[in-house]
Amino acid sequence: MIRLDFLENSFVLLSLLPFFPFLLVYFIHYRWKHNRKASLKLAMDVTTLFLIISVSALFNLTFGSRFGFYLILLLLLISVGLVGSAQNRLKGRIDIQKMAKLIWRMSFVIMSFSYLLFTIFGILKYIFITMS
Repeated sequence: MIRLDFLENSFVLLSLLPFFPFLLVYFIHYRWKHNRKASLKLAMDVTTLFLIISVSALFNLTFGSRFGFYLILLLLLISVGLVGSAQNRLKGRIDIQKMAKLIWRMSFVIMSFSYLLFTIFGILKYIFITMS
């Protein structure tokens, strides 16, 4: 039971601070493989999961809803359809691995921006609520 609590608490902490797993994975992988590009890609891939959880929680807190995670999943599914359709039109076939990498890494960029935006908005909202 203690191991499960430790894993759960670690996951929550890493979700609250998604830049921490990015730095952790990047530096560990870079020390191991000495390849900056591969380390950056792996760190982005790992951090995307934590960013999705963080952004959905921040969305829920900011707007007082419980729809954040489902909205992100919906947007991911829509992007799968759009990218798959574009691949099918351009190449005549769908490369699922390339599509998944593209969407996952685009999600990293969008979720990073959303995380910063919702964090700033949440801080400003907290300040204005406490001042009034």
